[in-house]
Amino acid sequence: MSSDHSPVPGPAAPAVDEPDRLVLHARDVRFDWSALDLHWIPDEPFATHVINVLHLLLPEGERWFVEVFKQAVPHITDDELREQVLGFIGQEAVHAEAHAGVLDHMDAHGLDPRPYVEQIAWLFRVVLGDRELSGAREFAWLRMRLAVIAGIEHYTAVLGQWVLDADRLDEAGTDPTMLDLLRWHGAEEVEHRAVAYDLYTHLDGGYPRRALAMGVAAVALASLWVRGVRFLIANDPYLKGRIGGRRPRASWALRDGRRGLVPHLGRLARAVPEYLRRRYHPSRHGSTSQAVAYLAVSPAARAAEAAEQEAARQEGPR
Repeated sequence: MSSDHSPVPGPAAPAVDEPDRLVLHARDVRFDWSALDLHWIPDEPFATHVINVLHLLLPEGERWFVEVFKQAVPHITDDELREQVLGFIGQEAVHAEAHAGVLDHMDAHGLDPRPYVEQIAWLFRVVLGDRELSGAREFAWLRMRLAVIAGIEHYTAVLGQWVLDADRLDEAGTDPTMLDLLRWHGAEEVEHRAVAYDLYTHLDGGYPRRALAMGVAAVALASLWVRGVRFLIANDPYLKGRIGGRRPRASWALRDGRRGLVPHLGRLARAVPEYLRRRYHPSRHGSTSQAVAYLAVSPAARAAEAAEQEAARQEGPR
């Protein structure tokens, strides 16, 4: 397990035991939230809601990823990259729906996420959505959005590696179904972490656009995350804006990061200079072998694989 205080890794070559580029495929996972407590890390409502923000952000964001990538597919001239992009699209579509189920669970427990989610939908559908452009201007807007997605995907891969390593969540008694959702999703983010960057490089590759897009992505994610935590705590019917009689403080994020219950702010900050290195490539960060190993034992992923095999068996040979 990596330390929160480890030095920022340099642009070293991938580990020799890492598998070659994988053929990505969507796993049609299902999760049962009927027994999930609203505070699914026991006695840790703040840490729970810090991670819960992902459920609010990701469904709309990943639907947007899918739409932008579909627009990029006709411009791809490399067959292997096209296959990777199509696999990415399939995985992201499933991610969006898996997290949407958690939102329904929140609503059933008296925490209506719709006011915040509607703001996120406006951001992706209007601010970052399609525009009435054509020709070179339309292609430039597509490349800019691909650059933003590549920056966000660097962060999702960092978060994915974190949750794969986060033994403290097990020790804290985190709900096993939620932990499987987070680790299944995190493993797939690590698995496909290079696709968005490779697609951007294939269609553009310019460093100024890449750097600008990472700046936009980092600032937007930080501000949306803070707002999301505040929203969840303010609207949690059990907390009513206070935890232990006090309003939440920024120092609690640092505290819970040191405890290993949420991503460490220092690690998230280091993600920006990592990405801005000229020789950056996503394959140099994160462990594909660790992601694949988790997907082999994930209850949801195994159930999805068994259902797929049974459906193929019943269909029989063509």
